[in-house]
Amino acid sequence: MRRLLGYFARGLVLLAPLVVTVWVCWLVFKNVDGWLGLPIPGAGFVATLVLITVVGFLGSNLLTRSAVNLLERLMGRLPFVRLLYGSTKDLLNAFVGEKRRFDKPVSVDLGPDGGVRLVGFVTQESLAHLGMSEYVAVYCPHSYNFSGQLHLVLATRVRALDVASADAMAFVVSGGVSGLVPAALSTGEYATVRTS
Repeated sequence: MRRLLGYFARGLVLLAPLVVTVWVCWLVFKNVDGWLGLPIPGAGFVATLVLITVVGFLGSNLLTRSAVNLLERLMGRLPFVRLLYGSTKDLLNAFVGEKRRFDKPVSVDLGPDGGVRLVGFVTQESLAHLGMSEYVAVYCPHSYNFSGQLHLVLATRVRALDVASADAMAFVVSGGVSGLVPAALSTGEYATVRTS
């Protein structure tokens, strides 16, 4: 009986991620196709990808930058729209834009003995504009969630991690289950390798 339960658990571990991924992709395809009313399955999704790529190309062009700047100024004048537009833009830029912010994985010592640490990403290396020049801003994502918490931390309590940003993010988001090498958590002080 125990062996059967082991096989069941192993099958669940192998199938569940695949089923969830296929289900989410199917929902995305179905919804995008429904919005555009195209009769060919997946055509709406492909059309959306092409549209996003064309807009990205046009947004990189010098001739259309003035139109983009005008649109951003307009969005900045509308109270609620400014908050929604600005927050969404900053979040996307932090992950995939030219000004990526989650590219400096660190660990933060929570106690004087360093016995407990958080894994996060330095988003600002100087908080002098807040009168806190010896502090850095560290964003710590939550596990299994699209949220996180910002901590203002003394630079001496922050240590750089010698891992790729994507690996550090996967480690945090998976609740520590993914394969981040524990030895990477013991590298030198962040303050000694700051770039600005």
